[in-house]
Amino acid sequence: MPLSRRAAPRTTTRATRTSPRTTTTARPSLKTRLLGGGHKTTARRTPATTTTTTTTTRTTRTSGAHHGHATTTTPVHHHKRHATMGDKVSGALMKLRGSLTSKPGLKAAGTRRMHGTDGRNSRRVY
Repeated sequence: MPLSRRAAPRTTTRATRTSPRTTTTARPSLKTRLLGGGHKTTARRTPATTTTTTTTTRTTRTSGAHHGHATTTTPVHHHKRHATMGDKVSGALMKLRGSLTSKPGLKAAGTRRMHGTDGRNSRRVY
């Protein structure tokens, strides 16, 4: 679908002091052009349902496993990318914004971005 095709321009009519009716036309926005116009963006709620789940827990172990066996696991390699200067600056600003607005999640995200451990570019397709 080419984006250069234009839909009919929107017209708004309003009364002013000098003339009784003034009609202005405006081009449709990018969202209107992409969605095709006439779409209403209203959220629909689903009816609320409640589900009760009953679980039973066992207090004693029945198998004789895990008695005195120390297992050594290999450490998980944390994907770290090279943080650029832009990443460090935007991470510092995110960290500052999180500190000022008392949002610890934003502050931690800024720290992760500064260190290059925010998980960007972590998906590798081989």
